Formats: sequence, C-alpha cells, structure tokens
Amino acid sequence: MKAVAVFEAKNRFSELIAAVEQGEEITITRHGAPVARLVAIQTLSATPHEQSLRVANSLQRLQTIAQGTALGGTLREAIESGRD
Repeated sequence: MKAVAVFEAKNRFSELIAAVEQGEEITITRHGAPVARLVAIQTLSATPHEQSLRVANSLQRLQTIAQGTALGGTLREAIESGRD
C-alpha cells in the first residue's frame, strides 16, 4: 500500500485514480498520519468469500513479518511501558 500526502494527492489525483483502477490501495496522509484510504469500488464490494481470502492473506503476511520478532520483555512490561 502506497502512502501519499494530501498536497501531493491533490496535485496527482488523476494518476492516483489510475493506480487505484489497477488494484493499488493508497493511503492519504496529513502531517504523516493516515487520514483516508483510496480504493477501487470493486474492492469495497467484495463478496464475503473474497473478503475472507483477503483477511486470511493479510493474517498470513502479518505472521510472516512477526516471525523472529520479540517484544524485548513480557507482554505485561510492554503494556505498562505504554502507559507512561
């Protein structure tokens, strides 16, 4: 998924629409924070089976990314440090 700032999205809107038509998903950011997602209509109206496949593929990718990653402590410690 590609990320584009609001200003750039306004200047390249036609190009971004063409990319979305080709199946790309684009995240629009403001000051580096995601605020919107540009996706093709058929992506939004996917059948439940298609959505299930997309979710399964996403979970598989996340599991692949997570392999070999450690929190550097226990889950409790991570939660507590996030409460600062």
